[in-house]
Amino acid sequence: MLALLHTSPVHVPVFDALRDEDHPGLPLRHLVHEELLDRARREGPGAVAGEVRAAVEGAVRDGARAVLCTCSTLGSVAEGLGTAVPVLRVDRPMATAAIAAAMATAGPRGHALGDHAGHDGLSGRGGPAIPAVLVLATVESTLGPTVALVEEEARRAGRTVTVRSRLVDGAWDRFTAGDTEGCAQLVAAAADTVTDADAIVLAQASMAPAERLVTTALPVLSSPRPGLAAAVVATRPGERG
Repeated sequence: MLALLHTSPVHVPVFDALRDEDHPGLPLRHLVHEELLDRARREGPGAVAGEVRAAVEGAVRDGARAVLCTCSTLGSVAEGLGTAVPVLRVDRPMATAAIAAAMATAGPRGHALGDHAGHDGLSGRGGPAIPAVLVLATVESTLGPTVALVEEEARRAGRTVTVRSRLVDGAWDRFTAGDTEGCAQLVAAAADTVTDADAIVLAQASMAPAERLVTTALPVLSSPRPGLAAAVVATRPGERG
């Protein structure tokens, strides 16, 4: 059984549908704790570490073989718990893919670590600007953790990538009012205006519906599908890399 820790009930049918499409028959248990995001936005993610641990350990006692945290604000807290079963953040596979996508889009502009950029944004050897990933979010508390994650994955890949971030004004208000389509439209419109990046990351799982609305030629990445796939592998110890 795979447990999913959500901070919005909206995610439950999304992940159920992905399970049915890609992993039929996989038992899921959804844990919805909206109050965790509310408090994390006010006091910081670390303020809810105890509550996140309690939710994860409860799921493990109930038979979970892995836990997937679908909230990007809380991802680093959940991932760092050190529990008896794997605890994954939904956005890490997306961040890994974003580095590869940015390098592919940039082509010859992609630099390995050591090809340091100058103050003008150019490479230290006078070359063009290094590849860039833009993180879009609808909640400000998600920006910092997601930027840090993308930067971490760039270091892991041995690549130098510029990571920028942008808040989509008004989108979260639409989402909390139940207007998920309106939220997706605002996110897609924001993505379509991007001209200073080689890949775009939709920081929150709730932003994934915008993928089908964008018209930009840039790669636009969301977290639910690759995050769930990684968690499914984590429930099967023999398949872990």
